[in-house]
Amino acid sequence: MKTILVVDDKANVRTLVKDYLTQENYRVVTAENGQQGLYAARHEKPDLILLDIMMPEMSGYDFLRAFRKEKDTPIILLTARMEESDKVLGLELGADDYVTKPFGMRELAARIQAVLRRAAKESAAASEVLRSGDLMMDKGSHVVKVREEVVNLTPSEFDLLAVLMGAPGRAFTRMELLERMQGSAFEGVERTIDVHVRNLRAKIEADPSQPVYIETVFGVGYRFRSDR
Repeated sequence: MKTILVVDDKANVRTLVKDYLTQENYRVVTAENGQQGLYAARHEKPDLILLDIMMPEMSGYDFLRAFRKEKDTPIILLTARMEESDKVLGLELGADDYVTKPFGMRELAARIQAVLRRAAKESAAASEVLRSGDLMMDKGSHVVKVREEVVNLTPSEFDLLAVLMGAPGRAFTRMELLERMQGSAFEGVERTIDVHVRNLRAKIEADPSQPVYIETVFGVGYRFRSDR
């Protein structure tokens, strides 16, 4: 049974989500602010975290900043803020996806299933090592190194890099990348690929402004250079 941690300061949201996900055969743990969420995440070791952004004592952004230094557990943001910049900031800090409040339980469950399915595929994958220049990816052990130094990637960043490195020279559209990563595409989230690519470049490129691994194909999307 998978464990889901719900971090939200609204009691009605915690109750609604817990009741629904419990019926869907998840074990659900809740916390009402970021500080409690960090404690629960460290001790309950959830398979996925649903994280509200606007909370007292510690916001969702601050939670991400602290927790991403420790774990790469998949995180889906629950946000009532509609500004694109808020969602982009969450993705830049290491979130894997977001759901805008008010949200439907079926949509939330679908996003949870997509993220967990992706994580399961990664953990079950046979060991495969991909190399390009100073970059190495071991898909079996879920390790990425640049110049022999381990690079910590979120599940979404790892999956995106695996797709691109697995087909060097091929140009992928943003929608194709989403479908490869999630199994199904959700309306209005193509731009999240741009955020994940920006995060990846910051971690694997010597100079993210002049990338040598992940190229932008204008009018199409992205590709991994085949001449590395």
